Amino acid sequence: MAQDDNSNMTIIGGTHGLGRWLAEHLNNDFNIRITSRDESSGKPVAEEIGVEYSNNNIEAIKDADIILFSVPIEHMVETIREVAPHAPEGSLLMDVASVKTEPSEALEKYAPENAEILPCHPMFGPRVPTLKRQIIILTPIENRSSKWLPRVNDYLDKTDCEVVITTPKEHDKYMSIVQGLTHFSYISLASTIRKLNISVKESRNFSSPVYTIMLDMVSRVVYQNPYLYYSIQKNNRETSNARETLINESIYLSNLIEEGDEEDFVKNVVESAKHLDGHEDALARSDKAISMLTQKANVLAKSIGKEVGLKHQHSENVHMGIVKEVGAKNVILDTGGNDEICFKLSNVDIMSENEIFEWKKNNLKLEYFNLSVLFPSNCNEKYLIEMFKNIEPVIDVKIVDVYNGEQIDDSQTSYTFHYSVFDRQEKDYVEEFIEGIGGTIRK
Repeated sequence: MAQDDNSNMTIIGGTHGLGRWLAEHLNNDFNIRITSRDESSGKPVAEEIGVEYSNNNIEAIKDADIILFSVPIEHMVETIREVAPHAPEGSLLMDVASVKTEPSEALEKYAPENAEILPCHPMFGPRVPTLKRQIIILTPIENRSSKWLPRVNDYLDKTDCEVVITTPKEHDKYMSIVQGLTHFSYISLASTIRKLNISVKESRNFSSPVYTIMLDMVSRVVYQNPYLYYSIQKNNRETSNARETLINESIYLSNLIEEGDEEDFVKNVVESAKHLDGHEDALARSDKAISMLTQKANVLAKSIGKEVGLKHQHSENVHMGIVKEVGAKNVILDTGGNDEICFKLSNVDIMSENEIFEWKKNNLKLEYFNLSVLFPSNCNEKYLIEMFKNIEPVIDVKIVDVYNGEQIDDSQTSYTFHYSVFDRQEKDYVEEFIEGIGGTIRK
């Protein structure tokens, strides 16, 4: 199930969101073709990510080995009904909807008997960098994926995905909690804070670690696609029961508090804790999340007066500078001259030494020098190059001249190194290093 097998994959609706992400990340393993309704916006996307494009869904699947439906939930059944009957013999039809019952029924109804179907649900969004360690849920239909299911499983296993196999009905039952109840609770929390007219920015000054993490998760949800959340609530038949139960339990617990019924309130919490189980693992994970809140501040506090690289999580812009001040929530960076920039710690990632090096190499103007040095004639050029590369400021180096002449003792050879550094002032350091290991610099 890879390009070695000449597998052609058509992604119906592959120009936005998860469909585009799949086209970009599967492009090395499959011959990808994407479709969209609007050629003026879809064709440039295809050109950008290096895949084929079609604005005709039926034409786009005529030679497809795998047909992947990635359209909004509310259009999924209609699109499957339109396209699936035209699937080639022996092909595989999949959908990536976060609701499985209705799309699965549509695939089973409209896909030809000589094609196979395998509904799936990737448990991640288009912000993740790779398939590695991501969960993908497969909901195979009995006797409809005997050929393709093992191949899909094998491919996902090789990409280090975690595969969960279940039924469409069981999927929707658990997704009513994992997605439906979670989204609804967080959206309700955001709506409540808004109705109470609470300044979120001000509230962070009073926040505990748990509140900070909760608020970040609430923000993560409400800042994303509200239409998707509505579709999940509306199209997963199981979410209605989950919402109703949540509302009833909230009213019940609120009444216990209003009535002063401490015993029943405590009993409810204790029983709920027992039901959740795995409390030690939960505490360990939450402790780790809480410690991450202070980890950046601790690392940067130890770097005051030193150069660091900070990458903004949203814009991905890189800022290099000297750490001036570090607070619980902010860091001030001196970026040169009179420029100082204040960053929220929650918005930036600290770059590693390797990341800083690569960024500088690709973005800063390099300074180049030639340096002629006398070394014993029995020196190995390969080791001389490795030695020079290991001098901290040196970016790259090569030997451009080797000389033995009348002015040089027979036991020595002159090697001329052409090297680069980020800063002209580092030239002195390089020469001091060379002399420190026994080299004689020729002026």
